[in-house]
Amino acid sequence: MQNLSYTFRGFVVPVLTPFTNGLALNLSVIPEYAKFLAERGIRGVLVNGTSGEGMSMSAPEREHVAEAWANAVKMTKQHLMIQVGGAPLPDVIRLAKHAEQIKANAILCLPELYFKPTNAEQLINYLQIVGEAAPTIPLLYYHIPMFSNVDIDMGKFLESVGNRIPSFVGIKFTSTNLAEATQALHADGGRFVVFLGSDQIMSAGCAVGLDSFIPTSVNIFPEKALQILAAGMAGDGLKAREAQEKLNKAVTAIMKHGNWVVTMKTAMTLLTPINPGPVRSPIQELTQEAVDIMKKELQALGYSIQT
Repeated sequence: MQNLSYTFRGFVVPVLTPFTNGLALNLSVIPEYAKFLAERGIRGVLVNGTSGEGMSMSAPEREHVAEAWANAVKMTKQHLMIQVGGAPLPDVIRLAKHAEQIKANAILCLPELYFKPTNAEQLINYLQIVGEAAPTIPLLYYHIPMFSNVDIDMGKFLESVGNRIPSFVGIKFTSTNLAEATQALHADGGRFVVFLGSDQIMSAGCAVGLDSFIPTSVNIFPEKALQILAAGMAGDGLKAREAQEKLNKAVTAIMKHGNWVVTMKTAMTLLTPINPGPVRSPIQELTQEAVDIMKKELQALGYSIQT
């Protein structure tokens, strides 16, 4: 089989999974959510990632969420990437096959999280299994060592992949190590896409040549993210840094109150017309005091709170 090509570049937003207060899936939110992002210039979505609480859902639930997004993007024409990892390997294979069946544009996969790979060869062997389950859909690896505790050097990994996984096209790189990201970007003649997943260093990523990003804050601040990318791609480092600093002030006001997912869900409810609902255990909801402080600090930065 020939290696798959993959041409999408720019922003893919890791979408939040809507739940009801009873913590059932609230799929009715998704069409409006997709439209909200599309109308603000966001051309790609990532479903069931870390921000989407994919690892807090059963495989059938993850399939239901993926199907809802697959239906939504038929209208919005957005690029659909589905995260299939973070589960027992039989479920990862099932989810990869399902993503292929619903005609997702790409799949993203975490490493095995219990019997963790410790070197590039072991990681390649794991991703070969996933790639073989869905051979017609581009596959990316999800590098997020702060959560996975798998910290294989991505430059060396990409240099060693070769043609051993025909569907493999790149990585999501969620780390602040831009030296390693740069090595990954240039590995094997620059043949792989590298999506930076760190919200607060996008302008720096642009400066080292990155052109694709998967940052959670774009759910809430798509205009600012697009400003950063446009300035960065135009070589206007000063303008990119200024836009990044404005975004970072808002992100700091949001994330200091707790877990990344719950703070982002809270902020999306406060600042946009989309209400993604509560988080699932083991993540805990914010206290009302924390929500009130977040509101005041965001208002002080010039943001309007939804009523």
